[in-house]
Amino acid sequence: MGGNGVPAVAFEAVSRLFGEVRAVDRVSFEIADGEFFSMLGPSGSGKTTCLRLIAGFEQPSSGRVLVHGEDVSGVPPYARDVNTVFQDYALFPHMSVGENVEYGLMIRKVPRADRQRQAEEMLALVKLDGLYGRKPSQLSGGQRQRVALARALVNHPRVLLLDEPLGALDLKLRENMQHELKSIQRQVGITFVYVTHDQGEALAMSDRLAVFNHGRIEQIGTPAEVYDHPASEFVAGFVGQTNLVDGYLGQRLGGFPGRYAVRPERIRITTPDTLPEGGVAILDGVIRNTTYLGATVRVVVAVEGGEITVVEQNLQGGDGSASRASGTEVRLMVERRHVQALAESA
Repeated sequence: MGGNGVPAVAFEAVSRLFGEVRAVDRVSFEIADGEFFSMLGPSGSGKTTCLRLIAGFEQPSSGRVLVHGEDVSGVPPYARDVNTVFQDYALFPHMSVGENVEYGLMIRKVPRADRQRQAEEMLALVKLDGLYGRKPSQLSGGQRQRVALARALVNHPRVLLLDEPLGALDLKLRENMQHELKSIQRQVGITFVYVTHDQGEALAMSDRLAVFNHGRIEQIGTPAEVYDHPASEFVAGFVGQTNLVDGYLGQRLGGFPGRYAVRPERIRITTPDTLPEGGVAILDGVIRNTTYLGATVRVVVAVEGGEITVVEQNLQGGDGSASRASGTEVRLMVERRHVQALAESA
């Protein structure tokens, strides 16, 4: 948090109703000043509505939204010290790149020379030096997204809201932009509030993330906390791949009856005669199928009580199937510390 300890954004028991639908249901959380905070969840989970509540495009049905300690209920979007970057960029096609970036400064009647200088500084920050005079139609999708980011940042908002801003980009460009967005956020020191349904994106960029489901938050934590210690079955299944086990398998892996999650990359495949180690659960089974994924190989093993999926690094090269052929008898070993007991989802 900032020097005065006041959160950049705080929700206090906020609900937003659309008729009978509770899009946001009594949600409370705080975002620290200068934090990269992601709101992650499937469509309809409430994350975008929360972003719109911060921006002022929606008003709470109950509860309070505070921005730097100020209750912003009834404050219009233009009067809030926030800016929003949308997935569709929302650039003015008839304006140049530089004029798009300057637009907010022009509205505030900043002198032309100052506007141009600040716009060029922001274009340099997002690695678009020399493109001031181009039209948006002459740019790639990734470049247009950078222009939208520069236009939002040039006003120096204290909170920047990003609504699935990389959703229209191809995978390689998305990955590059993830790295650059995080780098830019560190340079400018502004609070970023990022909405996405892509769990890889949230894990890669966030200082903390909130996982939304049916209008409520199931878990808030660092990426490692949420991934390694999912608070519910929903979180375990939505954030990354996982094996969900109960009954006989749950007892074998967890040591006690219950429902558990085990990440597939935390399981080791060995030969049937491998002796177990202390603190390690074992399951004997037969390989059902192997899927080549390039850098990794996914192996499905039939065991008593069900199936277990294992993901291994493809250290052998090729399609990874040489020692993982269907019908091969194997022993699975997993350290019990990697077997996470689950609470039921709300």
